[in-house]
Amino acid sequence: MNSNVTVLYVDDEPINLELFEINYEFKYNVITAESGEVALVKLRENKDVAVVVTDLKMPGMDGLSFVKLAKQEFNNIPFIILTGFDISKELIEALNSGLIVKYLYKPFNVDEMGKIIDELAVKPA
Repeated sequence: MNSNVTVLYVDDEPINLELFEINYEFKYNVITAESGEVALVKLRENKDVAVVVTDLKMPGMDGLSFVKLAKQEFNNIPFIILTGFDISKELIEALNSGLIVKYLYKPFNVDEMGKIIDELAVKPA
């Protein structure tokens, strides 16, 4: 258990936010945001966020746009993108450039995600 680790999860679908919280509420301090705009505010309010997991496809600001903006202020935080779609050239470039550290397909494996968060929370991005 690493309840001292704070994870921000960003997704426009309320059920996904709820499921993430249910799956990890006893392992991490989970903060959720329903959009990239809200997530930026939550990052500014919570200086202890260790890892950010964000959906790729969201209305308004998509996941990559959110990560690009967030990295300007929070370059030390590792970002993971979740997608239910095929991997795009833009996503591969984000991974290769270090903008994101990993991408996973939805639905993700809860145990695998936990291991990734644990690894990222103890290592510098």
